[in-house]
Amino acid sequence: MLEINPNVSIRPAVVSDAAALAGIFKDSWRQTYTGIIPHAFLTDTIKRHGERWWARSLAGGGSHFVLEVLGDPAGYASFGKSRMSGREEGEIYELYLAPLYQGLGFGEHLFEGCRASLDDRGLRGLIVWVLRENRGARSFYAHRGGLAKHRRIDLTTGAPLEKFGYVWS
Repeated sequence: MLEINPNVSIRPAVVSDAAALAGIFKDSWRQTYTGIIPHAFLTDTIKRHGERWWARSLAGGGSHFVLEVLGDPAGYASFGKSRMSGREEGEIYELYLAPLYQGLGFGEHLFEGCRASLDDRGLRGLIVWVLRENRGARSFYAHRGGLAKHRRIDLTTGAPLEKFGYVWS
């Protein structure tokens, strides 16, 4: 566990976090992607990523961190080996905060925790994929030194959505 201060910490996620992570997922996805991702896809994705989905995901392994504020889960991140071949060996797959905690600097703690863990594993370089329309996330990663070096079109939502791959060497 990484304690940022007596009120804020980051720790590995466990199966008992499933309900909290499902709530954070639902609230952050609704706030972030309404009007960007087609409504039917957004609603279906939120429904599928409920408590049971999270329990199975966490039980299956992988790397997930939980950010706690005053002992309550306030955000999460998932990360690991890059899914793209190239110079960036590590990837942050997801980094979300409950809406109440956004814009307060907590995301930076999660981001740096993921970077440190990837570095500890010997994975050099980092990539994070962000939808072009997600201006908040694009600004967040750019302010942390990420460069939008890659671009791709995602068709999984039923509509073409442009993504940028922000990288750190």
